[in-house]
Amino acid sequence: MSQFELRMRIADNANLQPQRDPVFNTDAARQARRFHRTLTGYKPTPVYSLAHFARALGVSKVLVKDESQRFNLNAFKMLGGTWAVAQLLCKIWKLDIAAFSFESFHQQNFPPVTFATTTDGNHGRGVAWTAKALGQKAIIYMPKGSSAARVKHITDLGAECIVTEMNYDDTVRLTLSHARQNCWYMVQDTAWQGYEEIPTWIMQGYATLADEAAEQLDEMLSAPPTHVFLQAGVGAMAAGVLGYLVDHYGPGNLRAIVVEPERANCLYRSGLQGRIVNVSGEMNTIMAGLACGEPNPLGWPLLRNNVHHFISCEDRVSALGMRVLGNPLKGDTAIISGESGAPGMGVLAALCHHPQRNALMKQLHLTPESRVLIISTEGDTDPQHYREVVWEGKDGITHE
Repeated sequence: MSQFELRMRIADNANLQPQRDPVFNTDAARQARRFHRTLTGYKPTPVYSLAHFARALGVSKVLVKDESQRFNLNAFKMLGGTWAVAQLLCKIWKLDIAAFSFESFHQQNFPPVTFATTTDGNHGRGVAWTAKALGQKAIIYMPKGSSAARVKHITDLGAECIVTEMNYDDTVRLTLSHARQNCWYMVQDTAWQGYEEIPTWIMQGYATLADEAAEQLDEMLSAPPTHVFLQAGVGAMAAGVLGYLVDHYGPGNLRAIVVEPERANCLYRSGLQGRIVNVSGEMNTIMAGLACGEPNPLGWPLLRNNVHHFISCEDRVSALGMRVLGNPLKGDTAIISGESGAPGMGVLAALCHHPQRNALMKQLHLTPESRVLIISTEGDTDPQHYREVVWEGKDGITHE
């Protein structure tokens, strides 16, 4: 096997204090999943065991949950958006969330409200889909550089989409200002002082995928997983999913590893400092869904306590993960994973070829007995860019 070295800075978490969380846990996830089961077309996304890749890496199992098969939206994000919008409508109209369904809401003929959010693509698509399904309105803001394909996904669902000349975090602030001026309801997947209820619901909604995964792994494995790789932007998905897994498997029993693009590595830097550290600037990375510079303060305490390692990686790591998942070893299942879905797999693939492979495997406690879970959070949400990476070799590996 050839050797090459991709930039991956791995930081051990000096603030590790594994513990359950009172807000992000199995009970909250199962309440959200009960709602998700009422949605037409709901079914758990599959988990694939990549036995041949696991053997090449030198571990027992590598298991990939494929969120490209989430409804027809090609990503996991709608799990949070639908649950938060359902909760919000119940609060506005004083309805019982336990009895809420899209069908029952339509029958009551409430006047429409407008939801606003900022997105790199997948979250806004989920909010737009939910608004259309419920007969509501949606206005979606996107940061500078957002692709035409991601914009079209949103406008095709009937939502208005506005691309700004700002980065993600500044676009969030603009969206909030416009929402206040126009009496819209902000449905954002990050939090700030005074805005915590809706992002909490979103994070709890994401954990539906963790509840599914736990059921699936119980059937597939004779012992629980030992590792989970979670990519992060603001850390909402990572915290929502990890909160469930910590509660389900017990604090400290699952080695959690958070992966970020090096140009938007706010959680990596926060992990080094033991406190929230923001990153500013353009944050140009192919991992568009992870190009966020300000950690979600709701998720940070849980991540600080329970993440074992934070990894900051170059774009070529994610690109490698996309190619390996889409073009697997013979006998493994091919998985279409987008730029923000593949960095966890990219880290494992890069380890296979790294000159310091043994030392890095030891640092991450990856052994022949390890059972590794990865969440591929999106498919080819930007089809043109997916082919530029997988077919044309963008962000490829150069051998000297």
